[in-house]
Amino acid sequence: MPDLAHTYQNDLVVSANGDLLTVDSVAESEQRILRRLFTNPGDYIWQPGYGAGLPAKIGDPFDVASIESIVQSQMYLEDSVVRVPPPDVQVASFPNGMYVDIDYIEADSGNDVTLSFPVTANG
Repeated sequence: MPDLAHTYQNDLVVSANGDLLTVDSVAESEQRILRRLFTNPGDYIWQPGYGAGLPAKIGDPFDVASIESIVQSQMYLEDSVVRVPPPDVQVASFPNGMYVDIDYIEADSGNDVTLSFPVTANG
């Protein structure tokens, strides 16, 4: 079932005919993963355990293995991510942030997806 097109920290998107744009498959999966990784645990009052809170980790001592483990465990909570083969997560630091690169197979389409994004204290 399609979801509304809503990339983290952006507005809803309107289609050419004025309706709200929807996404499914890979685009929906990417939206949901980014929302999960950027949301702080406890920010959703209906699901207090939801989220990885990656932006809140900026400024803490940087531990690549710990961040990669957090991202990988959160990936397994998304229905759109195939478990076998497991998602491949790579994390690198840069001043005041980190860069995350995730390769995974999207369950609906079976496509191999690469999701790469920076994380800063602002999200």
